Amino acid sequence: MELIATVARGLEAVLADELTDLGATRVEPTAGVVRFEGELEQAYRACLWARSASRILLPVSDFGGEGEQALYEGVHAIDWLAHLGPAQTLAVDCVTARGVRGHTRYLAQLTKDAICDRIREREGARPSVDRTRPDLRVHVHVARERTRVSLDLAGEAMHRRGYRGPGGEAPLKENLAAGLLLHAGWPAQAAAGRPLLDPLCGSGTLLLEAALIARDVAPGLLREHHGMAGWRGHDRGLWTRLLEEARARRDEARARPVRIVGHDAAERPLAAARRAASRLRVEDAVRVSRASLAQVRAPASEPGLLVTNPPYGQRLGAESELLPLYEQLGDLLKRHLPGWTGWVLTGSPALARRIGLRPASRLIVHNGPIECRFLELPIREAARDGQGPRWRKPSAEASAFDNRLRKNVRHFGRWARRREIECYRVYDADIPEYNVAIDRYGDHVVVQEYSPPASVDADAALGRVRDVLLVTAEVLEVPAERVVLKVRRRQVQGEQYQRGEEDAALLEVGEGGHRFLVSPSGHQDTGLFPDHRQLRAIAAEHAVGRSFLNLFAYTCSASVYARRAGSLVTVNVDLSGTYLERGRDNFRLNRLDPAVEHFVQQDVLHFLRQDRRRYGVIYLNPPSYSRSHRMDGDLDIKRDHAGLIRLACERLEPDGVLLFSTHARDFELDPALARELEVEDISRRSVPDDYRRSPHRSFKIRRP
Repeated sequence: MELIATVARGLEAVLADELTDLGATRVEPTAGVVRFEGELEQAYRACLWARSASRILLPVSDFGGEGEQALYEGVHAIDWLAHLGPAQTLAVDCVTARGVRGHTRYLAQLTKDAICDRIREREGARPSVDRTRPDLRVHVHVARERTRVSLDLAGEAMHRRGYRGPGGEAPLKENLAAGLLLHAGWPAQAAAGRPLLDPLCGSGTLLLEAALIARDVAPGLLREHHGMAGWRGHDRGLWTRLLEEARARRDEARARPVRIVGHDAAERPLAAARRAASRLRVEDAVRVSRASLAQVRAPASEPGLLVTNPPYGQRLGAESELLPLYEQLGDLLKRHLPGWTGWVLTGSPALARRIGLRPASRLIVHNGPIECRFLELPIREAARDGQGPRWRKPSAEASAFDNRLRKNVRHFGRWARRREIECYRVYDADIPEYNVAIDRYGDHVVVQEYSPPASVDADAALGRVRDVLLVTAEVLEVPAERVVLKVRRRQVQGEQYQRGEEDAALLEVGEGGHRFLVSPSGHQDTGLFPDHRQLRAIAAEHAVGRSFLNLFAYTCSASVYARRAGSLVTVNVDLSGTYLERGRDNFRLNRLDPAVEHFVQQDVLHFLRQDRRRYGVIYLNPPSYSRSHRMDGDLDIKRDHAGLIRLACERLEPDGVLLFSTHARDFELDPALARELEVEDISRRSVPDDYRRSPHRSFKIRRP
């Protein structure tokens, strides 16, 4: 039989070698497919054993003609009763070559109609459609002048091995991971007893596929459904024999010693990796643990393979955020893995260069639509410079930034110590070429890059960010791993501003005698707005002996100020239960009992419309834009602030005070509010000295 195997572009040679080993003949790899010949046994073996294949197709017709009528007639002419009965189910997948007109869904529908019409004409009944698990899946490839109709013998994409469980899709498809491991020579390394390490393993796709290879487990063995089972040409006896052979090989290799180690900074994907390893019964071979990249070391004395798929940033600005990760990966290879060979898959050439190692080879491979490079990085000997993890040096062009940062650190360091402030800004885009903001949080530093326009060369931008990180760690005298890089993007109209709620490490910091928990490595905000420290103090002055309502309370830092100043009670309203729980922790940290405060997890607008209490002070610091499934519509503060302020003022006591603040760029208060209410712009008082270059707007508002 003539057969076709589809594969990720770049891995055609890997799959061709696999098929040859499985007994296929006349193996011919082309772009994205490998054609081969063999008996039904070779087709079945490919479905069961081909690790890098996406689909195994058995062509049943190849006909010419263009247009919908030619497609219908060509499919209708096939003897479908040789493959499918009227009581069975089918599904049709369609792909088109470049330049072919027509929507693939419509062409698939047309193909299905031709198949059903043919069978109904002969049998008086037609098969039904089952898109998830059909008895037969038909694959149609429509080119300009030729159409190929095939049976999908595997029945579904072959990366679905069956060990993930429901909803267990991985960022790297299993067949692509297996193909990369085969290209990297893992089978020979595993046979020689060498270890494999993935320091950024996520849910463990590379680790699990490595275990399947090392333990001689057929990748199709765990799948509950195979497409040929409902095909009328299926040889059940042959398939049963091949399954028994695969099980015997798996059982024979089950005790084979294998060392496969993975690390990740997040616990959730590691838990998914452990569950999958348990389903595969390879938990003794695959060991994963939580660790940052800076903490990873060689898992064995003898060298092996490091194979990893680090993130490579598809959204604007993400490359800069990933710069430290790639440099740490280079540090790990150079400093701690002499004799090892690193294999790194990346879709960003600019980031790949930041690893700092010259590749011995490059394989161009597609991870879905993304063209990636699979880089071979052999490490012959450890780096020798005696400077620990910060062995890289900033470029000579960074001297101006170095000088300015040192000057700022001297000034604001003394200024902050006098005021007992541990969170403050030391640099805010003072030099245009270094368009970053640098904030100190105790013994951690957060560097925020204002993402450069697309016209800026990626390598040049990454080089400047690299200089910033190196100089910052040196000047502020903090370890490089405590310098966190984030990218601030300009929001477009209607875009949600995301506050990160992930499980980031918490750090205790002080601010004017108050203590707060912050997460410098959090997705965006740290849990404390340092530029509002003076506004919090103003709120506390007004809150003495009065009730205090904190809207969009976030982590309740303003409420802590108010309560310690002598407010009667605080009411804290926020949609996020995570932030309110952090707020309770902040109260405890300041020896205040959160049990006597009020924490309301609710949309602020809903709260204001339902609540009938009056408050002496209302603190209102909304996000510039907010959208949630728990809200009716969205909140755009430039558009909606007047209505929100009016609604909040209705909850004020007769002599109460509303403190309103916003970070929205180019914000202008609705002039009608000044005619209805007593409005005072207090921005000059509320913006501290270290944030003068990035001021917020704040107003004190009373009812007349």
